[in-house]
Amino acid sequence: MRRTLTTCPYCGTGCQFYLVTNGEGKLVGVEPSSNHVVSKGQLCVKGWNAFNFANHPDRLTVPLVRKNGNLVEASWDEALDLIATRLKEVQDAHGNDSVAFFSSAKTTNEENYVMMKLARAVFKTNNVDHCARLCHSSTVAGLAATFGSGAMTNSISCVEKADCILVTGSNTTEQHPLIGTRIINAVKGGAKLIVADNRKIRLANFADMHIRWENGTDVAFLNGLMHVIIKEGLADEEFIRTRTEGFDKLKEVVEEFTPERTAEICKITPVEVEKAARMFAGAERAMIIYSMGITQHTHGVDNVKSCANLAMLTGNVGKEGTGVNPLRGQNNVQGACDLGALPNVYSGYQKVTDDGVRAKFEKAWGVQDLPGNVGLTVTTAINAAADGTLKALYVMGENPMMSDPDQHHVRDALEKLDFLVVQDIFPTPTTKLADVVLPAACFAEKDGTFTSTERRVQRVRKACDPPGQARQDWEILADLARRMGYDGLTYSSPKEIMDEITRVTPIYGGMQYDRIDQVGLQWPCPNRDHPGTPVLHVGKFARGLGLFSPAEYRPSAELPDDEYPFVLSTGRCYFHFHTGTMTRRSRLLDREERFPYVEVHPDDAKRLNIHDRFPVMVSTRRGEVKALARVSDIVIPGHLFMTFHFEEGAANVLTNNALDPVAKIPEYKVCAAQIRGV
Repeated sequence: MRRTLTTCPYCGTGCQFYLVTNGEGKLVGVEPSSNHVVSKGQLCVKGWNAFNFANHPDRLTVPLVRKNGNLVEASWDEALDLIATRLKEVQDAHGNDSVAFFSSAKTTNEENYVMMKLARAVFKTNNVDHCARLCHSSTVAGLAATFGSGAMTNSISCVEKADCILVTGSNTTEQHPLIGTRIINAVKGGAKLIVADNRKIRLANFADMHIRWENGTDVAFLNGLMHVIIKEGLADEEFIRTRTEGFDKLKEVVEEFTPERTAEICKITPVEVEKAARMFAGAERAMIIYSMGITQHTHGVDNVKSCANLAMLTGNVGKEGTGVNPLRGQNNVQGACDLGALPNVYSGYQKVTDDGVRAKFEKAWGVQDLPGNVGLTVTTAINAAADGTLKALYVMGENPMMSDPDQHHVRDALEKLDFLVVQDIFPTPTTKLADVVLPAACFAEKDGTFTSTERRVQRVRKACDPPGQARQDWEILADLARRMGYDGLTYSSPKEIMDEITRVTPIYGGMQYDRIDQVGLQWPCPNRDHPGTPVLHVGKFARGLGLFSPAEYRPSAELPDDEYPFVLSTGRCYFHFHTGTMTRRSRLLDREERFPYVEVHPDDAKRLNIHDRFPVMVSTRRGEVKALARVSDIVIPGHLFMTFHFEEGAANVLTNNALDPVAKIPEYKVCAAQIRGV
């Protein structure tokens, strides 16, 4: 038996474990790392089973090319030659921006860097994005505007140093279980816990206050807290005076959000608003933890800014046990953002519109005429494909036919493309539409790094060989670049890629492999002598002064009516992850949760003659899906909740593709729906 230390491929917590291989080089299990700074010898159920899917017989093992309507086996040369030829033809006929690239939060930092370099240096387009657009693009925009840096301000270790924790829009114990454990430990140590979530999540059992507000009223609730804090003299006046700007405007906006008005909008009580405000502001160290329940709205950026406003108002930024802490949903969504898999920035959030930045990368990459326009996002690229302006798409490690909203619209868009390439480890609903499918190596079969939710860059190590002819993602992209006449993506190893990253990316300047071999470092880490940064904004904000950015309450894009009287929200369950590509091919995890389901309150179920575990049809203006009813008071009356892991009951057939105007993130958390028994 051989043990290989690596980083978990599921959520953004960044747990580490040893992959165990037998004498034949086959993965047979995992063992937690007893001395890891985050996981400390523990793993969640998905971590314990992270090896299982790698051996599944469904793995893609050879390139596939569509001929006469069918995907058939092909050689690597045939597949890559076809891709190079077709992408060049599309660009010659329609311009550079007729091609787009979807990078991946599942692949390594090095591979995301290579893909964004391929898009920009070879194909001369900034049409490169990834699934952060669907989860935390609101965070990047909102925190960058208020603090100057769009990332988690503190470390996971800070959770147990907080005196009060506000958890909103995060089902932490199920989606980030080891962070959920830290929250529970903090409560056992005396910390106060406020859970703001209309579902009765497990963490609510430990809360001093569980506030079941109406989905989509986040800004009103947070403004209401700030109204009380200012009115009762609970704000940190010294922090506001010395470290922030824009307070007068905030004060003016929140003046209208009295406890009574807030309660009316949020459908809670004025007492809850007042009590929560006093509890949070009265703590010496108060922390905000949130996830996609905050970000996935047409007002997601406003939600994030409001969280930042609350933290600055109470002086809870720049010290341990405080901060605004978004929990990243996937293992490397933070790293994919950091490494420039976004349409407006290169690695390290260096703007593509800055002439000096472009000149720097042109010199480093040995190219000329890098594009200076902001490219298409994941969401706007799908719309561009639907209207015929985007002609070709290269998808690496993403599954938009499951993850994107309004699936009928997505299918229509992808089918209109002249050419679609999908690079993945398993067949997915998206590969079924592709012209070329390329087999990739999974996390256990490659070297590189992931960056966790706390900005910690950690090693990923190869424990076994990929199946058949599957290759590491960066190797495939480099091979394509050579066929396009560019040798600047020819590397000997991921270490060589990281060495280049450190030269052009200031926040990663000190992330050489020898420094992060055993324990990762947190960015910013600008040079080899820097110890990393556990807490951001100590002494001053990244932008200098923190900017209060008040937001007015705006209702969600689609609200219930007589025809669609329910509010539908989507999310994940404990046993499955994202589009189910990996967890549904893990035997134990699939056994625990096998069918699509919808949560419905007992009062609604009784009125509609719906019975627990019986089939129902859930429909919206975009389509309908069949699922099993789960009758429970986890949800409040008038609300439904579905997971989006199941292809046979895909919740994103139903969701609304209305976008936040700044972050271009879809409104997954609120749409109007109806439900009936079948």
